[in-house]
Amino acid sequence: MSIVTIRNVEFFNNPARFLDPYHFRVTFECIAPLKDDLEWKLIYVSSPGNEELDQELDDCLVGPVPVGVNSFEFEGLAPDPAKIPTEDVLGVAALILTGSYRDQEFVRVGYYQNTEYDNDDMKATPPEKIQFDRLVRDISTKLRVTRFQIKWDVVPQTQGHAAAGAAASAAVPSANDLDGDDANHST
Repeated sequence: MSIVTIRNVEFFNNPARFLDPYHFRVTFECIAPLKDDLEWKLIYVSSPGNEELDQELDDCLVGPVPVGVNSFEFEGLAPDPAKIPTEDVLGVAALILTGSYRDQEFVRVGYYQNTEYDNDDMKATPPEKIQFDRLVRDISTKLRVTRFQIKWDVVPQTQGHAAAGAAASAAVPSANDLDGDDANHST
């Protein structure tokens, strides 16, 4: 059982210019007081086959975390264009939000991000050299959630409260509960 369950991730600037920072709010429920902070990371994946090219855009610590529904706003830098292979700039990339407690990742929320030029002429005939100031990104509302079992150092206050928290978190389903094309749900 997870002590922390994400209830919603709301992007404030979507779509946006490729070079704009990401700005969003994470809402989560905690069913027991935590002794340490939660760590959240935002990661841009331009080349799925090469993890060395992943860019950690930002991270933040959130705490102390009381029992109940909590939220925080997160702003992460845009990816560094110099670290993206030219052939991977346009088209689909991944944006991943991770949550960890005591260096143990307990949740990963993945989004597809489409990057393209801001006008039809450049979309039809892209310039040889990428013009990053003319690119726009659009983060799909379809997401993929993966939960991991970790060792929490706390226990829920009451079993009834844990069940209510689990039922209320249905807006972001577990990846294990999804089938086929239904594996993507919007927040």
